[in-house]
Amino acid sequence: MIEKEFPGFIDVHVHFRDPGMSDAETRATGSAAAAAGGFASVVTMPNTTPAGDNEGWIREQIEDETLPVLILPSACITKGRQGKEVANLESLAQAGASFFTDDGSYVVDDKVMAEAMKRAAKLDIAICEHAMDPRLVANGVIRDCEIARRFSLPTIPAEAECAAIRRDISICRDTGCRLHIQHISTAQGVELVHEARKEGLPVTAEATPHHLLLCCEEIPADDANFKMAPPLGTREDRAELRKAVKEGLLMFATDHAPHPAKTKSCGFAKSANGIIGLECAIPITYKVMVEEEGMSIEDWAALWWKMPREILSRSAAERHEKFSRNTKITIGQKKKVDLSSFKSLSRNCPYGEMEFDCWPIAQS
Repeated sequence: MIEKEFPGFIDVHVHFRDPGMSDAETRATGSAAAAAGGFASVVTMPNTTPAGDNEGWIREQIEDETLPVLILPSACITKGRQGKEVANLESLAQAGASFFTDDGSYVVDDKVMAEAMKRAAKLDIAICEHAMDPRLVANGVIRDCEIARRFSLPTIPAEAECAAIRRDISICRDTGCRLHIQHISTAQGVELVHEARKEGLPVTAEATPHHLLLCCEEIPADDANFKMAPPLGTREDRAELRKAVKEGLLMFATDHAPHPAKTKSCGFAKSANGIIGLECAIPITYKVMVEEEGMSIEDWAALWWKMPREILSRSAAERHEKFSRNTKITIGQKKKVDLSSFKSLSRNCPYGEMEFDCWPIAQS
């Protein structure tokens, strides 16, 4: 068994449900899960109740010094995450927002998004987009696959993601705003990001452990622990995501999305979207990208610390640099995922009993 140490890993996409759904996660339990998972800093999403569209919400998270990891909160693009009116991005930036996102919701109105990106460009802060156009998602819950057909589940086309990405890249081109695509899941979406980068546009994107490990053809049953937004892609999508990660086009992020058991026990049709990921993200991405795809350990680690740091606002990046700890991992001792030992309040994921060879040394 060997140990490796790297600059502190950052997860730029977590949901701590605080305030509003404390039975699923709180800042305290989410931070404990992040520390157990080897992370030094996390960026919390503003889809809480009430939404994170004000300075008080930002400061409450930043000023909580009792936690084992740094919280670098993002803030809403629109007031109340309603997509109708741009939030006070200037005051949110002043309060310390890492970037702006309505994660969980797509900003449908082109004019609202254009205004937001124009103002964010002046602040030199990224807009991070949940790229799923609800007009194309409709009532879909899964990509087309054998399980979808067996249980007559409504499907989500790849174009729901691609149309959203295409629109936002167009606005990025017009405004010069830094644009980050969250939890990309399709081969076509990857190609759009690749073309934008070739054009010289300031576009980045992230891939989650679950989209890199799993695919819709391998979903074993009508089990909502495989339900997330965006949905699991095809084998082709997974292969293209892995290729893009290996080429350095995509960074890692978990989209840690805790839910109580009662909201994830109703099958695909009625259960909530999302799975937890903080406590096994390092093992999964190491297995997929280093062991299976042949990526170097250093390049793999950089997608957890270097690329994520580059999408943060200056104030958030400086705070991470000043206060975060290094991340340490061990390699060479196989161990199974034990959900009963998780620090998170929730258990909604399909990873129980999976075995991995790389594990974080918990932050303390």
